[in-house]
Formats: sequence, structure tokens, C-alpha cells
Amino acid sequence: MAEDNAPVDYSLSNPDVLTKYKTAAQISQKVLETVSTWCVEGATILEVCQRGDKLLEDEIAKVYKGKKISKGISNPCTISPSTFVTPYTPLVSDAEEAAVTLKANEPVKIQLGAQIDGFGTVVCDTVLAKPKSDGEVTVSGRAADLILATHWANELMLRLMLPPGLLTTGSEEEQKKARGVRPYTQSKISQLLEKVAKSYECNLVENTTCWLFDRNDIESKKKIILAPGDGAKGEGLPEVGEVWGVEIGVSTGTGKVKTLPNRATLHRRTATTYGLKRPSSRATLSEIQKRFGTFPFSLRQMEDERAGKIGIVECVRGGVVRQYEVLGSTDGEPVARLHTTIAITKNGLQRLAAPPSTDLEKVKSDKKITDEEILKILELPLAKPSSAKPKNKKKKKKPAKKAAVAKPEEDDEDEDSDDDSDDE
Repeated sequence: MAEDNAPVDYSLSNPDVLTKYKTAAQISQKVLETVSTWCVEGATILEVCQRGDKLLEDEIAKVYKGKKISKGISNPCTISPSTFVTPYTPLVSDAEEAAVTLKANEPVKIQLGAQIDGFGTVVCDTVLAKPKSDGEVTVSGRAADLILATHWANELMLRLMLPPGLLTTGSEEEQKKARGVRPYTQSKISQLLEKVAKSYECNLVENTTCWLFDRNDIESKKKIILAPGDGAKGEGLPEVGEVWGVEIGVSTGTGKVKTLPNRATLHRRTATTYGLKRPSSRATLSEIQKRFGTFPFSLRQMEDERAGKIGIVECVRGGVVRQYEVLGSTDGEPVARLHTTIAITKNGLQRLAAPPSTDLEKVKSDKKITDEEILKILELPLAKPSSAKPKNKKKKKKPAKKAAVAKPEEDDEDEDSDDDSDDE
């Protein structure tokens, strides 16, 4: 009986937890890849978001069938146009915004995510909306500067997330010394990333935030704020056993942001309790709790969008629901954004849900990173090299007689490529 009452381990040390994160991540990445192909000149943002949500729901329904665990969307499909900074998802009932289409070659931010048993992953990529006519494959000019600045800032940030000494090899004394090195402060992290952005004559987007993830929470107790403004301050640094949402935002302009006049349509349930007075507000909150839990959702996903627009007002005012304002660049300059969900284990960093790798051969810029400190960090691995030994474990199940004779050379005999191993 004591075992039945034992608390469930929701940490990464529980293999089931990591499996659920990975399952959610695979869905997120698969849907992101498909949605990217829909971002073409003339495509309606609303329609792409709707199709993205439908695809997420379809893929989520295929896993953990018949299991009594929650699963769903951890971040609805959002499509942010060129100058938009934050995730954007228009409503069907807002005719003007529902008609907005994508322009050829504009940098479009696609963000979405899935969750299994409360273990959510979020991924974001920036793609250039494809023109109707066949455009040139190679990206150049300021678009290339923006893409490369964002790519390398993201690669640097992932390496800065590693706790000191985690991947150090050598003697016990050397490892101890490496672990004793002070981790990068949030201020230093911003400084290094700003150097990368400025190498391409770009700037970090102010107040870009990386969050610690927990079960049912993609904005937990720790956060790292990049290029903080208006007194914003992060709290805490990454540690082994944690899952983080790592975000990078870069602009060809100043990186300063402003609130846009567009309706805030993305919301999230908070831990605050408040006695809602209006029946419409209580009905809205009840639907939110049942369908979305504490993960972000769009009013577009409500059963009755118009009723949701009315009911959400008091929920936001009472603090039981958080409203995500729509932000954009103050100078109207293009913005690129990437978001990667990572796990930090004793063997290093795992990209759980990540945007596709940038094809650097197709992005041409006359600018490059020259800072030696940054180049040195970028050369560092993200994880310890995996061992190839486990590969032949299953093949050791042989008749006892044969095993007794051939035991010392068993692994060599199992592989065709090692037929000449006797020469050793």
C-alpha cells in the first residue's frame, strides 16, 4: 500500500517523462515542417493557423490511445508576419484581421506545440514566405543577415545553457575544477548574443524570454531575459534535470518593441483565483480549464468564439487568465525568431523540439562573426559523444556451446565489416 501512495516522479530521471516529452516534440516538429510549406505569398494567416491546429489535433490523437492521460495542444499554431515579435493568431470574427495574407519573401514566424500528460514542447521557426513564381533559392542581402544572425545567436545560446563542466572529461581533479567555474550571468549571456547580432548589423529583440518548463507549465519559476528593457529582470540559471524553452529574437532594426493595435487573442490560465461575477465569464473559464488547462490557447479555439471574446474580458481583469499582448518592432523592421525546447541531462543538452537546421549554403552574407570568444564557444559540443557499444548487445544471445568457444571475439564475428578482425 505504501508504494501505491508514493508520489509520482515527474522529473527527467523518470524515463516515461522523457518519452512523453519526446513524443510531444516529434509531433510538434512534424506539424511545423508541414505548416512551413503552407506559408506562401497570398496565403491567409487565419487559414494557415486553422489548418495547423487541425493537424496538431490529428497527430496528437494518434498517440497514447486508450490511456487515461491528458494530451493536447501546448501552443496553438500562430503565424507572425514580418514586423510582429510575439505569436499572432487572428480570429474568424475579426473580418479585417482574418483577411490578412502573407507577402512574398517576408520573414514569417511559425510557433506551435503539443503536450502529453502535461509535458509540453514548443517550437518556432522563421521562414521566408515563398513567392507564387519560382524565386531564387539563394537568400542574400538583409534577409540573409537576419537569418544568419538568428541562427548563430541560437547556436550560441544553446551552448550557454550548459552548466559549467558538464561535458568535461579527464581526471577527477580536472572535472572538479571545470565544475567550479562560475556560470555565465544573464547579463553576460545578453552581451555575447548582442555581439553575434551586431556582427550582422542586427540587434536582439528586447525582453526575449527563455522559460523553465515544468509539468503543465511552460512559464515556471526560472527565466532568462535577453536584452532586458524597462527594468525587466530574469531569475535563475539552467541546471541538470531541467527542461527549458530557449527563445531567440533578432531584428534588422533596433530591436525595440511596441504594443500593436491588433486584438490580443492568445491567452493562458493562471494560478490566481477570483470570484467571477458574470455567467458568461464563468462559462468561459470553465471551458478553458477543461480544454486547455494551463497551456496557451487562442480564442479562435473556443467552442463559441464570439462568446469567448465577451467572457474573457472579466477573466483577464480578474487575473485568472493572462492575456498575451501583440507586440511588434517600433521601427517597422523585420524580426526573426526561433524557439527550441531542450532537456539538460547528465550527458549534455538534447534538442527535444527544434526548428530545422538552416541550410547555410543557401544563405549568403558579406558579414561574419570575428569575435574569438564567441567562435570558441560555438565550436563546443552540446552533448557527450554517444557510445557505439550497445549496438551488439542483443546479438550476444547465442547457444551456450558456441558462446563458450567464441566469447572473446563474439562482437567481431557479429558484424560483416569486422571479418578481418583476427588480424588484430
